Amino acid sequence: MSTRQTDVDIFNYARRKTVEVNVGGVSIGCANPVRVQSMTNTSTMDTDGSVQQVLRIVEKGGELVRLTTQGNREAVNMGSIKEQLKARGCNVPLVADVHFNAAVADTAARYADKVRVNPGNYVDPARTFKQLEYSDAEYADELKRLRERFVAFLGICKAEGRAVRVGVNHGSLSDRIMNRYGDTPSGVVESCMEFLRICRDEKFNNVVVSIKTSNTSMMVTTVRRLVRVMAEEGISYPLHLGVTEAGDAEDGRIKSAVGIGALLADGIGDTVRVSLAESPENEIPVAKELVDYVAKRAGSAAIDAVVAPDFNYEEPVRRRTTAVGIVGGDNVPVVVGGKVADSALASDFTASAVDVVTIDDAVPGAFVAVEYKDIVPENIAKLKSLKDMVLVASSNHPNAVGELRALVHRLIIEGVDAPVIIRRAYDEASVETLRIKAAADLGVLLIDGLVDGLWLENPSSTDEELNSIMFGILQATRARISKTEYIACPGCGRTMYDLQGTLARIKAATGHLKGLKIGVMGCIVNGPGEMADADYGYVGAARGKVSLYRKKECVEKNIPEDEAIERLLELIENDRGTEN
Repeated sequence: MSTRQTDVDIFNYARRKTVEVNVGGVSIGCANPVRVQSMTNTSTMDTDGSVQQVLRIVEKGGELVRLTTQGNREAVNMGSIKEQLKARGCNVPLVADVHFNAAVADTAARYADKVRVNPGNYVDPARTFKQLEYSDAEYADELKRLRERFVAFLGICKAEGRAVRVGVNHGSLSDRIMNRYGDTPSGVVESCMEFLRICRDEKFNNVVVSIKTSNTSMMVTTVRRLVRVMAEEGISYPLHLGVTEAGDAEDGRIKSAVGIGALLADGIGDTVRVSLAESPENEIPVAKELVDYVAKRAGSAAIDAVVAPDFNYEEPVRRRTTAVGIVGGDNVPVVVGGKVADSALASDFTASAVDVVTIDDAVPGAFVAVEYKDIVPENIAKLKSLKDMVLVASSNHPNAVGELRALVHRLIIEGVDAPVIIRRAYDEASVETLRIKAAADLGVLLIDGLVDGLWLENPSSTDEELNSIMFGILQATRARISKTEYIACPGCGRTMYDLQGTLARIKAATGHLKGLKIGVMGCIVNGPGEMADADYGYVGAARGKVSLYRKKECVEKNIPEDEAIERLLELIENDRGTEN
């Protein structure tokens, strides 16, 4: 296996160094705190509704607010919204979200503090999944056209003092990129770098960068790759983090904390949005809690550790271990928890029945407690000599993620192949807080391939709550599938139907379909692409109309909204009947 290690210190927390970007008086990157933001789901032409929603977001602590700008009239109305906000004493920076129309980006730069452009559809046509071929000369011509158009836009931003977000969505890569690089992390990164190179060449540094996808592992590893490529090319723009289509409720919070938390753990990320299919203001407390929790690792005692030689930071694979019963080897990660009636949440081992011993008392077949300080030569020899042993790793270090990483990397270096269960103890009164912290801590360890099981403890939580969180974290990293997965966008001014209510009804109707992935998307901007790995998709096509997808293929167009859920169920049932 080819390996690629990293210049990032994965054991000790330190923020990545960036240039400083100014967005309407709010500074991003450099030594500034990680900023939190949200996006309205009102029509941008609804001035009063948008103003009221922005005020609610700001009241919760939002530091930037994004609004959709489908056309020039929405871009122009950003000015009216900004005036109304100022009249109410609110100077929060406003960000225009632009897709498909470069001319709208030009207009938005005259009214918004920052303009988000999507490289996948800024000048290239919308993703069509056509298998086109580009010669080197044709590809170069397309890049020249892109450069000329983007440079003109940057000129407006320079004159107006605006910032730009180059925001790539995995679901909306252009056909040009798709056919040269495929639907790969390399393609996502190159789509971004094409624009960043132009910014660098034009000496335009008021730029924030983002790469988003609904797959947390891909989001994390692709951003890791981007950070390395940017550094190699002398680019240090701040990064905006988010998991698209995270969903709602517990699943949405866990999925977001897994993806965003894994990058924050390595000091990557300067501004954050938690995308929930709920009211936008609900996103802010989640984002703030996550950002504040990870930031507390700064200044903690240094962890002296070495990265295992075969560890691939950008393409991690699961650590090879010798299976002990159902733990380790090729088995899915296990859950050590409490007794619950719900079989989908039933733990593999009941915590009260697991007898954990010290290394001194270890015998074959034992569950053995270990901390990083225990991995010393005399203990390593014993660990290597014993067979059928499961290690139960824990940490009380303020940067527990770093120390647990260090522990497993040391095991790899020393050739200890016993499976590892991560045991994390918390004392949180709020289950909401517990979800965020546990997902941020355990998700990155799963993404790095270092985990064979989870054991979560919190005195005030029920067995059902603890098990649900552990299975949720495993699902969010796709390490173990135990329920239906919903790839649901948060909604914006482009949304064509009642997204929150529809998602709830689809969940109620399909929640029993374990392992199925269903995309619930407000519109076509990222819908077909972002849910490309979903089994089925429900996408807003026009007001009151919905289109249904089987993977990437649109199989029913413009269905009346009141019939769409029933037709989705019929499609699923017919397919499952055919399979049987």
